[in-house]
Amino acid sequence: MPTPRLSPFRDCPEALTLVRHGQSVGNVADAEARERKADRLDLDVRDADVELSQTGQRQADAVHDWLREAPESDRPTLVVSSPYRRAADTARRAVDGLGLDLVLDERLRERDLGLFDGLTGRGIRAEYADEAERRRKVGKFYYQPPSGESWADVVLRVRSLLADLGQGLGDARVWLFTHQAVIMSFRYVLEGLDEQHLLEIDRTSRLGNASLTTYVRRDGRLELDRFGDTGIVDAREAEVTREPPVSEAAGS
Repeated sequence: MPTPRLSPFRDCPEALTLVRHGQSVGNVADAEARERKADRLDLDVRDADVELSQTGQRQADAVHDWLREAPESDRPTLVVSSPYRRAADTARRAVDGLGLDLVLDERLRERDLGLFDGLTGRGIRAEYADEAERRRKVGKFYYQPPSGESWADVVLRVRSLLADLGQGLGDARVWLFTHQAVIMSFRYVLEGLDEQHLLEIDRTSRLGNASLTTYVRRDGRLELDRFGDTGIVDAREAEVTREPPVSEAAGS
């Protein structure tokens, strides 16, 4: 059963859709590093500047094609994105030419991994063995990497953004372009999940790039309608790419 929590809304939107960014060159570098059993990703840009791969561009364009053909009632009325390049570029390509303004909000940015940025799970265990052990003891949700953020820290950002979205947006259809950990944090807040349930979902679900997670308003609250839906990408014959298994992900 969901755990009762304070509602972030005074007046919740009609619908809320969370879009994970298209595949990035960072996603590709991570997969290549794991395949090589390397400690570090072959990537020399800061996380905020990581670009979309060519596959990621096609995935974002698939979302654009769907939006262009969708009835007005299915289109967003408010579009907000993480300022990180891979998410913002996904949003720009998706809404290009559709008459929709794009708002950037740093609360949707990716979780900051601090000193672990650019390391694989193997690299973390090799270079920061004590921290790897502390993470095992504290658990994924509450563990904070040196100079970085825990998932609980991301949840605080999500609560702040939802409080803003819950003021005077009762007729809005909101689309948020963001990142995997942020989408999972929205699930934690909106569904009243506990730590164990959230981590079980994270362990068993591989979130696709350019996938849609949608909540719709029913009886004055937002209820999950679909999670990690890659149907739009599938229908446009763009390659579907997903988050790696938890056991292989950086930081796991």
